[in-house]
Amino acid sequence: MRDIAFVFFLAAVLCVTGGMFWGLQMGASGDHSMAGAHVHLNLVGWATMALFGVYYRLTPQAAQGWLPRVHAVLAIGGVAVMVSGLYIVFSGGAPGAAIAGGMMSFASMLIFLFTVVRHGFGVQVASRPGLSGAAFTPAE
Repeated sequence: MRDIAFVFFLAAVLCVTGGMFWGLQMGASGDHSMAGAHVHLNLVGWATMALFGVYYRLTPQAAQGWLPRVHAVLAIGGVAVMVSGLYIVFSGGAPGAAIAGGMMSFASMLIFLFTVVRHGFGVQVASRPGLSGAAFTPAE
């Protein structure tokens, strides 16, 4: 199986590809009634997922264990449920799925907040003279 950074980045690329296709379709048809759902697919799907993937690549200690997998399930599932729910809302339906997807996305962000506070940003470096704690060190 691929690592969690790849999973997030793949989800991001799938979201932006779908979002771009959807945007082209809206532009060609002149019907922008689903613009809100399209925007959430691009912003939460592409931008947020890509940032999660970059973070986990640059902070590999944060990518270990079960919590990143829970994070991915909530984040990716949240985008799928939220965007589908927004489509339903903008079509005149009930907001239940949009709310559920938004809550899943929010829960995934709380996990990410916890992860960033716990692990910081960047690769952990061993204590050496002149260095203390965690610091970002570029790949050698």
